[in-house]
Amino acid sequence: MRRYGPGMHERMRGLFERDGLVYNPPPDIVPNSRAALRLTEHARDRGLHELFHDRLMDALWTEGRNIGDRGVLREVAAEVGLEAEEVDEVLAGEGYLDRVLASTREAQSIGVSGIPGFLLDRRLLVLGAHPREVFEGAFGQLQRPAP
Repeated sequence: MRRYGPGMHERMRGLFERDGLVYNPPPDIVPNSRAALRLTEHARDRGLHELFHDRLMDALWTEGRNIGDRGVLREVAAEVGLEAEEVDEVLAGEGYLDRVLASTREAQSIGVSGIPGFLLDRRLLVLGAHPREVFEGAFGQLQRPAP
């Protein structure tokens, strides 16, 4: 709240509702997402990346759950069909950390300094959460021929 001001959650709720989405404020603490990112890489290897990622985002933004909590991560993983034993193994160690760190370095090397960051067609970087119109304009720029 110190960073974005007291009306931040109401502004976010309005943006979400405008696009037909549900918004619940995240937990009072900002979750440490490193374990979630590592588990997302595990889900990628099991062919469940998109399903796990989408469910994880719903847990955070729609349900207001702490995705830094390993119990929450285990529940979400089970819901999408990840094997509990493998999930526990990933969470107990540092598995997939190399991928997460490499991805972070790559993002930083192209100018990503915030979340979310969207690299469109490997040519245009859009940083931050924006209304649909901003993305429509960005896609429009990509369709125009380069000067």
